[in-house]
Amino acid sequence: MRAVVQRTLTSSVTSEGVETGRAGLGLTVLLGVAQDDDEKDALYMAEKIANLRIFEDDKGKMNRSLVDIGGDMLVVSQFTLCGDARHGRRPSFTEAAPPELAESLYEKFVSAVSAMGIRTATGRFRTEMVVSLENHGPVTILVDSKKLF
Repeated sequence: MRAVVQRTLTSSVTSEGVETGRAGLGLTVLLGVAQDDDEKDALYMAEKIANLRIFEDDKGKMNRSLVDIGGDMLVVSQFTLCGDARHGRRPSFTEAAPPELAESLYEKFVSAVSAMGIRTATGRFRTEMVVSLENHGPVTILVDSKKLF
């Protein structure tokens, strides 16, 4: 499982002209599910991302997590994060999970984050979406459940 995690002041996602999710101060997470991912990956990612210390403390150091600040999380599924662009010019998406598995693990991730008391908003799975956000910092972190980066 791969994620692009952005510290945001505000973010929203629209699908088919309808806003499906909005978050205030917190994180916007683009989440990709790979074929070999399972429930352990979803739970690892939820815990890791919710507890990333990327928010400033009173001394200006990135020392607080989303849990610490009581922030929001917007989660948007994005299978293209599992794309492989090492060969040629057209990315291959063969490593992306099939939709049924991807949706199940995406929902597991969202449920795990919500269970931590984090207000969680989402996009609409398997639709074309428009994501708007104000990246604060900017701070953008890549997280991979296989610890590839």
